[in-house]
Amino acid sequence: MRLLLVEDDDHVAAALSAVLARHGFQVTHARSGEEALHAVLPAVTEGKPPFGVILLDLGLPDQDGYQVCGKIRKLTATPVIMVTARSDVRSRIHGLNLGADDYVVKPYDTGELLARIHAVSRRTAPGEESAQAADSALRIGAVTIELPTRRVSVDGADVQLTRKEFDLLALLAQRPGVVFRREQIISEVWRTSWEGTGRTLEVHVASLRSKLRMPDLIETVRGVGYRLVASAA
Repeated sequence: MRLLLVEDDDHVAAALSAVLARHGFQVTHARSGEEALHAVLPAVTEGKPPFGVILLDLGLPDQDGYQVCGKIRKLTATPVIMVTARSDVRSRIHGLNLGADDYVVKPYDTGELLARIHAVSRRTAPGEESAQAADSALRIGAVTIELPTRRVSVDGADVQLTRKEFDLLALLAQRPGVVFRREQIISEVWRTSWEGTGRTLEVHVASLRSKLRMPDLIETVRGVGYRLVASAA
């Protein structure tokens, strides 16, 4: 996968690029917002292959990272993961509302970062890979989720879910074992910000556990979010 790393610190970029390369990524390094925007243009203007993921540091020397994110989103649908030292909830919400797909706070665990990269790339992968995913079903133990028909069954028996319940389950099932932050779930399933919607998420999680008759399928990660536990299915 081609990955655009937007980071003004050469030492940080070199270390992270080495890790990403060991995991099969082809990394392009941009040191500023202007370089980042220039790097994504060939896919827009010349039809060249787009990046699979963009890692965007917010502390850039020439432009605010939020502004860069907004400009990138106007050019391409490539997944953007913001990387920053700003840990307050409002900053994260602002980034998600600008079109970021995920948000990682420094210092971060490399394993978690890699998991998030794979998660956003799988959910938004274009072209043939996406078409194949749409034609197939997600199977987590006894649970089968048919994406095109929005049908869910447990051991072959259909389970009737609301639209948001299905969207929530499908999101978690795309990366079993990966923790999805509450803000991320709200942004992707409800297409809104976290504020005032937290209780709604909790109610939908409880409803899913009840309808699927699997109370341990969706695990609450205290203070973070939720993940689907494959071994519980």
